[in-house]
Amino acid sequence: MNHNLPARPVIRQLDEAAINRIAAGEVVERPASAVKELVENAIDAGARRITVEIADGGKTLIRVSDDGCGMGPEDLPLALSRHATSKIDGSDLLNIQSFGFRGEALPSLGAVGRLTITSRAAGEDGHTISVSGGRHERIKPAAMSQGTMVELRDLFFATPARLKFLKTDRAETQAISDVVKRLAMAEPSIGFQLLDCSESRRSLFAVEPETGDLFDALSSRLGHVMGRDFVENALQIDATRDDIRLIGLTALPTYSRGSAVAQYLFVNGRPVRDKLLIGALRGAYSDFLSRDRHPAAALFLECPPERVDVNVHPAKAEVRFREAGVVRGLIVSSLRHALAEAGHRASSTVAQETLGAMRPEMTIPRAYQGSYHAPQTRPETYRAAYDLQEPAQFGFSESAPQFDAPSHRAVDPVGPDRDDEAAHPLGAATAQLHENYIIAQTKTGLVIVDQHAAHERLVYEKLKNQMATHGVARQALLLPDIVTLGSEAEILLDHAQTLAEFGLIIEAFGDGAIAVRETPAILGTVNSAAMLRDILDELTDMGDSQMVQARIEAILSRVACHGSVRSGRRMRVEEMNALLREMESTPHSGQCNHGRPTYVELALSDIEKLFGRR
Repeated sequence: MNHNLPARPVIRQLDEAAINRIAAGEVVERPASAVKELVENAIDAGARRITVEIADGGKTLIRVSDDGCGMGPEDLPLALSRHATSKIDGSDLLNIQSFGFRGEALPSLGAVGRLTITSRAAGEDGHTISVSGGRHERIKPAAMSQGTMVELRDLFFATPARLKFLKTDRAETQAISDVVKRLAMAEPSIGFQLLDCSESRRSLFAVEPETGDLFDALSSRLGHVMGRDFVENALQIDATRDDIRLIGLTALPTYSRGSAVAQYLFVNGRPVRDKLLIGALRGAYSDFLSRDRHPAAALFLECPPERVDVNVHPAKAEVRFREAGVVRGLIVSSLRHALAEAGHRASSTVAQETLGAMRPEMTIPRAYQGSYHAPQTRPETYRAAYDLQEPAQFGFSESAPQFDAPSHRAVDPVGPDRDDEAAHPLGAATAQLHENYIIAQTKTGLVIVDQHAAHERLVYEKLKNQMATHGVARQALLLPDIVTLGSEAEILLDHAQTLAEFGLIIEAFGDGAIAVRETPAILGTVNSAAMLRDILDELTDMGDSQMVQARIEAILSRVACHGSVRSGRRMRVEEMNALLREMESTPHSGQCNHGRPTYVELALSDIEKLFGRR
């Protein structure tokens, strides 16, 4: 007999305080998590105004006040009990209409901090209850107007180890501000105020309740949160598919950002960070932005509650859709349709950046006496040179194609014909500078066009239209490539029809193997195994794959770059005007294939300001 066996562990029932502290680790990761839970409770209570007060990044004080329905004295103890909620009755966990429903936030906060709830329902007296480190005190009367005030002090005092993982006060304050702004975007009809009470009551964010129709209220609220520039350079989205509706604003490609900080996604009013939605947004812009640029958007997805699972994680920041393909298709198609309808439009910030580059900056203020410093100009915003290397020969001649232009009349740069041309949005061509930039005069100013970038986009759009009309040309392999993938082969076979639309023909070949019989001709010789594994990785990560389409479009983009008007080629006036007219009639011509603007439009009033005429 072995007498060295360890003692058998004893299974114990944890006490309520320990259970709440464990739950708090999932629900309350940092002060911003606590603010999110409390503000969502206020929204669920029907509040019209919500005030959030914090101190020391929320570490020492978080106070959320609202004018909602309030609670009676019999509700306060229940509100501090785990899994006690007024949001659902527990019979249907799929039909969730509120932000909160788990009944974990308040008891979790009371387990790790000093929590006080003061509330008054309509027609009743106010009452207050406190809990510190999980220990409840008795209910007391309190004077206040209708609504609820939740005060959380000394967050994580009961679990001091968690304090070591918090960031600086400034970083935690920024995280709280981001949470409040996201919730404010989702609820334009509610007024929000965020105050920092660390030293004095300093307002960090404040918006009044918005009125008007859906897009008026939403645009006004997004203007306060994301800036008026975003609203002015954004396109309205309103599309529906299979009872799923997508509304919101998405920016023009030339209003892109260097990171994804300006992407806000909501599902049934709930701010989420979902890989499927982020991937769909990226996919919608994949044809217009380089990999180092990110679109700006605020998109709100509305779908029946039973078709989306919000109970994936206690923090409720992730969701799972029943029909992920429908959701992704709706986002990609509606955004691309809106971008196509924008035509040649480019963002107004392009002109602002150009004017900023032209306007001299003084290093010191002007004074009656003192030395004079030469003005410094800002670096150029956009480079004329492209980073793409020249592709292999695709059969294009180095001489650029001729544009179709009326040949039965002469073009007089100062005659009536130019007045006709100037009536068009991009105006009448008057000059070519450095054999690369077209100068056109409009009724209200002038336009500067990068001839190579503009024609590159035009050729690219023609190639895409030809491929859409005639399909993707395929090349049959003399001997099929057999790729062994194991159980994951079924994932690819489920998407075989979609891959066939882009010229990739696959079929099952025994247990866990796939036979590649045809590939897109434009890709040339491909490594079938590597390509299938890349597609499989994308399907596993995002639930959908656009890799084959993206590779085809990348090659078309390089072909368009090689076949477009070259920098340094001198163009006739009629050719320049024909290029301008073609830009006006071609979708997406406001930016080149890499997301940079193809033209800059300057208003005459702005030009006059440069010379001090106004």
